Amino acid sequence: MTPQFLIDFKDFISQPWPWWVAGPLLSLIMFVLLWFGHEFGISENFRLMCAADGADELNEFFKINWQSGIWNLLVALGAVFGGYLASHYFLSPDGNVAHVSAATMTCLQDANFQFSEGKVPLVPHFYSWEYLFTWRGLLIIAGGGFLVGFGARYAGGCTSGHAISGLSALQLPSLIAVVGFFLGGLFMTHLLFPFIF
Repeated sequence: MTPQFLIDFKDFISQPWPWWVAGPLLSLIMFVLLWFGHEFGISENFRLMCAADGADELNEFFKINWQSGIWNLLVALGAVFGGYLASHYFLSPDGNVAHVSAATMTCLQDANFQFSEGKVPLVPHFYSWEYLFTWRGLLIIAGGGFLVGFGARYAGGCTSGHAISGLSALQLPSLIAVVGFFLGGLFMTHLLFPFIF
């Protein structure tokens, strides 16, 4: 039998958290990272993994001290596995891990999105192996992944690196990159998104 204080803690931590709680916690984490001379970014982990696997012998870009970035790899792994464990075993036993608002669902359905039913009922149909092996799916999923990787490399960082770490360090290139992210997102949502789907 689960003790009552664990049930109360689970109910407390699994509630939706407002921005005025999440924002200061994120700021505190960034302050600690900057204090110890670290910059956070998820895309940097790809470079670290390639360097650790011997890519430094093939390209100058990977000639880095990857051991100094192990903390960043651990943060990324913790985010992936922690999110999975929390959503599937601790915080969302019903399997509703997406928590998509009703307004968003209505907008997506108005744009002719089909959703697969199952343990996670809110997954659009194009996130499937069957859809990936069509020309349209290959273009959207693989092509989109390529563009994300290219963009992160070209911009010198990903959205988390620029929007969280770069802006925390008051870096002008990060501000320019974040403005570009938002403009690209608006362009995609209002112009390309209806055309593609």
